Amino acid sequence: MTDERASEATDGERHQPDAPAAPADDEAVEETEHEQDDDQFTLAEFHDASQEAGRPVLTAAAVARTLEIPTEAAREALTNLADRGDVERLAVETDPIVWYPSELEDLTDRERVVVFPKRREIVVDRPDQFTRAQLSQFAHLADGNGEQGYRYVVRPEDVWQAPHDSFDTLARTMRQALGQRSEALEDWVHSQWDRAHQFRLTTHEEGYTVLEAKSPEIMGNVARQKLDEEHVHAPISDTEDWVREGSEAAIKRLLYEAGYPVQDHRDLESGEDLPIDLEISLRDYQRTWVDRFAEGGEGVFVGPPGSGKTIAAMGAMAHVGGETLVLVPSRDLARQWADAIEEYTSLEPHQIGQYHGGRKEVRPVTIATYQIAGMDRHRSLFDDREWGLVVFDECQHVPSDVYRRSTHLQSRHRLGLSASPIREDDRQTEIFTLVGPPIGTDWEALFEAGFVAEPELEIRYVPWGDEEQRNAYASADGQERYRIAAKNRGKVDDVRYLLSAHPDAKALVFVDYLEQGRDIAAALDVPFLSGETPHHERRRLLEEFRRNERDLLVISRVGDEGIDLPTADLAIVASGLGGSRRQGTQRAGRTMRPAGGALVYVLATRGTREEDFARKQLQHLGRKGMTIREQTVEPSDGNDESEADDE
Repeated sequence: MTDERASEATDGERHQPDAPAAPADDEAVEETEHEQDDDQFTLAEFHDASQEAGRPVLTAAAVARTLEIPTEAAREALTNLADRGDVERLAVETDPIVWYPSELEDLTDRERVVVFPKRREIVVDRPDQFTRAQLSQFAHLADGNGEQGYRYVVRPEDVWQAPHDSFDTLARTMRQALGQRSEALEDWVHSQWDRAHQFRLTTHEEGYTVLEAKSPEIMGNVARQKLDEEHVHAPISDTEDWVREGSEAAIKRLLYEAGYPVQDHRDLESGEDLPIDLEISLRDYQRTWVDRFAEGGEGVFVGPPGSGKTIAAMGAMAHVGGETLVLVPSRDLARQWADAIEEYTSLEPHQIGQYHGGRKEVRPVTIATYQIAGMDRHRSLFDDREWGLVVFDECQHVPSDVYRRSTHLQSRHRLGLSASPIREDDRQTEIFTLVGPPIGTDWEALFEAGFVAEPELEIRYVPWGDEEQRNAYASADGQERYRIAAKNRGKVDDVRYLLSAHPDAKALVFVDYLEQGRDIAAALDVPFLSGETPHHERRRLLEEFRRNERDLLVISRVGDEGIDLPTADLAIVASGLGGSRRQGTQRAGRTMRPAGGALVYVLATRGTREEDFARKQLQHLGRKGMTIREQTVEPSDGNDESEADDE
């Protein structure tokens, strides 16, 4: 462990004794301080030293280094702990004595929080639900696999979107979560809190939008350096600029990137009232999501597939009580939304419309596709109606050039939904500037609570099916090598083996290539659902799958998003490892439902670039708390397999 880590973890965690009064001489000072250290040293501090050293068994010298006291003083303190029965001692060859807790399980059974303020990291062992809930209000769960503790990182955006009215209430939440006061971390959080309250957009009494700054200095040194005549007309005062109509989103994005998020306090039209009653009970975490949305009027619900983001969105609709536009990536998802709204709310069918290539209805609640809403010839229909709420489903697409045109639609409230608001082009921050801040619950908390079943993920390294493909791979380069490995015919045998190993499972086989999908579907004698499948045929196959009339489908990328398959309990990814991390999340998510026992197998051709693609695509799921195994398939018949350690 580095000196920085050791010094940070001890900073603020131990109360340092006051200096003794009027010592007789320097020797007396040293002796008195050592005596006080002996009295102060507790089993909890031993645990802290163990955390620093990374092991539960310590020498007196190791304790002395951690506590920065002489070795003899550490030895005396440890002896006192041993006399009280808190630690045990054991003589070993390499050191006179090592010390360890009498009950080693204390190291693993109790919650422990360690703060590293310089890196703005928090490591928590065995956090309870309360601690997780508190941490989620100001920190990001960066690693949730539990093996090295849960690692949270406090990022600027986490502070900017903290659901608190004042810094004092945020600081109180931090102290509750950490069990202590970390002055250095609080100072940094306070500075970020101030940044988040420097700019705001307001509506002038004459109807136009104004950008306000907290001071003339911040307006001149930040806003007027970043913005130009494309964004603002002219200054109104030293702290106010007249905003050009339609440039609000760009202003928010530019200042956000500069480290100054803009608070949106515009008086946007709320549209006609539309009373909506939710006819299903929200789970506690869904209610928390809706409450946080209600506080800010905007946000992005982030949660694993199966966590009920759509139901929570209907809770937001009921809170707003106004006409609502829902934007979705596909007409299949539009139909599913319409069915769900009719089933779970008090709205009647005549109040719910769909607007896409198949239907053209604008009603109090309208579900439209992003593509249609962004087209000039259709946009006026949506612009002319005043929406109380706009919902952006699968909002990770919003930053793309085609989809972002839909964000120009203005409403008082904006809500996004996403299982994985990540983008390979690193434009995910635009999601939150265009729609709203993320609101969510960490995945592992939902797994442990039983709301969502944690699937078991296994990467399987499959041998080549024949020498022809192996030789073709060796002589190819670039993207062609990846394509050949992805379409390895040896994967067909492994798909057969996995299906035979789980004969009662409802299974989906995902592919990226149409030719491969047709081959696997033909080999298994099942339908292949792709973008070429007519909508009516696609709907029929999916309904048969939902009604348990069909237990196996081969699906192309059309199944990655916008198709709800709630009863799938086995997913086999035969190809698609060169896709995005979001694609990996979506495919794994097809098995994330309250029913347990879900399995996801990812097939990669052994000895090719697919191995690295598989690890990269799934590693962020490991950080969210999922267990990922690796398995090497032997070339004989696919049934004799060599075990590999869990990742």
